[in-house]
Amino acid sequence: MSMSPIKTPPMLFLHQLPSIYFLLLSSFLPLCLSSSMKLSRPEVVNGCLLQPPHPHEPWDYVLPSSSTSITPILHNQPFNLQCNDYAYSVDHVSDLQESSTDDTVSGDEVYVGNGRSKDVDDHGLTLISLLFECGVAISVDNLMEAHRMLLELTQMASPYGQSSAERVVTYFAAAMASRVINSILGICSPLLNYKSINNSFQLFYNVSPFIKFAHLASNQTILESLSHCDIVHIIDLDIMQGLQWPPLLQALSMRMDNGRSRHVRITAVGTTMELLLDTGKQLSDVARHLGLSFEYNPIAGKVGKIDVSMLKLRRNEAVVMNWVRHCLYDAIGADWKTIGLIQQVRPKVFAFVEQDMCYGGAFLDRFVSSLHYYCAIFDSLGACLRSDDSNRNQVEHSILYREINNILAIGGSSRSGEEKFREWRSELRNSLIEVPMSTNSMAQAWLMLNMHSNNQGFSLVQGEGGTLKLRWKDTSLYTASSWTCSNGGGVALN
Repeated sequence: MSMSPIKTPPMLFLHQLPSIYFLLLSSFLPLCLSSSMKLSRPEVVNGCLLQPPHPHEPWDYVLPSSSTSITPILHNQPFNLQCNDYAYSVDHVSDLQESSTDDTVSGDEVYVGNGRSKDVDDHGLTLISLLFECGVAISVDNLMEAHRMLLELTQMASPYGQSSAERVVTYFAAAMASRVINSILGICSPLLNYKSINNSFQLFYNVSPFIKFAHLASNQTILESLSHCDIVHIIDLDIMQGLQWPPLLQALSMRMDNGRSRHVRITAVGTTMELLLDTGKQLSDVARHLGLSFEYNPIAGKVGKIDVSMLKLRRNEAVVMNWVRHCLYDAIGADWKTIGLIQQVRPKVFAFVEQDMCYGGAFLDRFVSSLHYYCAIFDSLGACLRSDDSNRNQVEHSILYREINNILAIGGSSRSGEEKFREWRSELRNSLIEVPMSTNSMAQAWLMLNMHSNNQGFSLVQGEGGTLKLRWKDTSLYTASSWTCSNGGGVALN
């Protein structure tokens, strides 16, 4: 896709940047500036972002009708989804019509009324440029200069801003402020409220296609690997609320024929035993409704600290492993220990979904990669939800901000003392064999996208090694892949 040159305001610091980072900055500025809407800003009380309570509610479970494919669970969406391809350059946006009083859409262009788009996007461009300067200052330990710029950013940006740029800058600035404070004072960030994360995660599942895509792709891979298997052991390396498993349990139950019973055991790894037990109760209720013989084995802790004996592998059970990797918190520990556990288990299939950005390495690498990534995420939410939508505000504050904070303020080997891979799939290739995702996985994912948002802005592509990628516009956001052992595996012998 051709892009017009981006005009940036003169900045003293920008000319000192390595050329590769400046090119990356230029590539994602248009994306994060693209979704501006003419909406009023909700009230802020005592300077705090208000969050409506979302209790840990039971699932609205819908039984699929087919045993050969996984049907995604789609919750009711009371808002009007309206996704459009926004302008791709600042030059394009600044030339939008100013005569209309209401927002209008024409072809691939979005026209924002009252002639406000140029001011909004110029403001966003200034914010992104200043944020980038701040990131470079932090990377070279110029903390006082970074502190000065962060104070300026907090006065200029709001989490309720009309543009995605302003909103994403707000949360990046907050995370970078935590990073600066931690570096100066030598203190650690407070412990997370995992129950609050789980509640907001379910909301994220409802309003966006990202988690549905991850669950659907993994479930389809697992289902296809379990043909003619009556005793199944699923090991989920980070189960959270277990939203992934009811559709798979339904598909497995529909394969019961000739009077044969099917037994399913789920070993669930998670953050706290309280949340794990709550998830297990809900899954047990689903299995009972389906007539499945079911076991649940909860393990509280990080996978990197789990011994293979804790998984309680049994003779003649088909073992599959699943991991939907996220950045909300460090659920794994040392990455190389997790690889070692997978090799010890030798699963029939390892279904893996990860976010397409840099997790490890130097601060500036993580900053540039995550800024590019979250500009696209915020833009996709802005295309589907109004800027004053309470669900959007809670997802951005409770999920996306926590991910950003974990990457910038908490993440990295110097903070945890544990080695983190820059690119997980390259490490997996050293010990496992990659299996291409099936055409049925692609078809099911397309169906889910069409049901969610008429597929405008989102796309699916097949990547290297037969992976399946979910993209927003030209930015790859999630990649699903499937792996198996080089020397066979999948059936426990002990």
